[in-house]
Amino acid sequence: MSKKTKHFYYDNVSERIVNVIPLGGLEQIGMNITAFEYGNSIVVVDCGLAFPSDDMLGVDLVVPDVTYLQQNADRVKGIFITHGHEDHIGAIPYVLKQLNVPVYATRLTMAIIEGKLEEHDMLLDVDRRVVTYGDVVQAGDFSIEFIRANHSIADSCMLAITSPAGTIVHTGDFKVDYTPVFGAIADLQRLGELGKQGVLALLSDSTNAIRDGFTPSERMVADTLDTVFSDYPSSRVLIATFASNVDRVQQIINSAIKVGRKVAIEGRSMVSIVELAKNLGYLQIPDNALIDIEELNSYPDDRTVIIMTGSQGEAMAALSRVASGQHRRISVTSNDVVIFSSSPIPGNEKSVSKLINELSMRGARIINKATHVSGHACKEELKLIYALTKPKYAVPLHGEYRHRMANAEIAREMQVAKENVFMLNSGDVLSLSSESGEVTGEVQHGGIMVDGLGIGDVGNIVLRDRQNLSQNGIIVVAMTLNKNTGELLAGPDIVSRGFVYVRESENLMDEAKAVALEAIEIALEDGYCDWGRIKSEIREELGGYFWRTMKRSPVVLPIIMEVDV
Repeated sequence: MSKKTKHFYYDNVSERIVNVIPLGGLEQIGMNITAFEYGNSIVVVDCGLAFPSDDMLGVDLVVPDVTYLQQNADRVKGIFITHGHEDHIGAIPYVLKQLNVPVYATRLTMAIIEGKLEEHDMLLDVDRRVVTYGDVVQAGDFSIEFIRANHSIADSCMLAITSPAGTIVHTGDFKVDYTPVFGAIADLQRLGELGKQGVLALLSDSTNAIRDGFTPSERMVADTLDTVFSDYPSSRVLIATFASNVDRVQQIINSAIKVGRKVAIEGRSMVSIVELAKNLGYLQIPDNALIDIEELNSYPDDRTVIIMTGSQGEAMAALSRVASGQHRRISVTSNDVVIFSSSPIPGNEKSVSKLINELSMRGARIINKATHVSGHACKEELKLIYALTKPKYAVPLHGEYRHRMANAEIAREMQVAKENVFMLNSGDVLSLSSESGEVTGEVQHGGIMVDGLGIGDVGNIVLRDRQNLSQNGIIVVAMTLNKNTGELLAGPDIVSRGFVYVRESENLMDEAKAVALEAIEIALEDGYCDWGRIKSEIREELGGYFWRTMKRSPVVLPIIMEVDV
């Protein structure tokens, strides 16, 4: 993280320079947010969160550090959203508490955002502006055009961000689907028109840049689903997918209706998205096709399908609770077929594998082949976008380093000059003009951890303590001292948590108590009651003792109570 200059290039108007400042989304899958700066204007594209890594013990979410935007709040004209996935909208409630600016999004995307704002009791406080494809929003020195895109959620957009320095195309997450389930194909014609007019830079999705060919159409999943229902006519079918993949939910419902099955929806986010999408017309569901989860037992297995959350092995999601036997209404049997209609997000492979094992041990048959197509562009689709837009500069976004490097190679293949392809880090300030492009600075950036209701109160030191506690446990040493004389009145009593099972380690605890007592006596031998010295002696002596005897280093926490006798 860097804390550097607060403002950049107020004189970039005379030089016609636009600054591109990614504040997240480059070192990982998630937390996508990028600022664009020209003169006195800043616009922000997307505002996503990231889910915690395994070493972030107890952390619920990670949101971007928007200190730079706060420092320049009077210049920020709005947040423009490409689509409704968590890694692009999940941080909006947290950021808007610090930065009250308008939010622009298409209809379904805005409806999902509104649900989040309502949870945070912010709905009436936020300026929400619904846009449609083709709309152009004037925001200070920028005009932002919303261009139709295809992705794994409806109402996805690319953005054409125009300033006096030129036009930047931001693809968001996308693929080129010639037969989408909902809506029309991405507006490739408009991208071609922009390319003819001149595109200064292309900021493009890199998630699938390492994959050859084209991403298959979403409609291909329907054939697999029909086959599963045909192959297992007497089984109950449970299907786990992303709640936001409305097109996938539509295809599952279509396939279920064909064979006369009722559909139950389970998982808080899944129920919420399905209800919202149905009300807005993004899901077409016949009357009586859906049943409440409470009604499952009223139907035989061969007449039901359950669509649920948990395809990524999330601990508290519906499928994980089913697999662990903790779900109140659904129990897995040997007559169940469980379909994973998603691919593991990088980093979730172990969780998904564990979930599959748990379900298999309960007798379920697992199907996770040909049940999912990605929502991200492969190499040939990326080449198509480069060919249409003909950018002077290329900035690979959205992905781990290997994904972005593959995207950079594609850019060079498509005749973008090597020196004009920028592999940025979060916080970099990339200054672009028609004549040149270079990284000219760095702003404060990074992730802020959310733990319960606490935002930013868990940092590296707290995480290190949690990791130490999780690995080595804790030893609490409690004692009572005479406030006036320093005489030891009670203790030391030793309590172990996460270190050893006390009932089976009585000799160890007795010896540890003797070591602690000796350390206290040494600290008190001059008759002066110094709490700091007592605690230091106890930590040093007990720490050494446990390492010699157990080769372990628990956290030693001395607690002193003073009594005025």
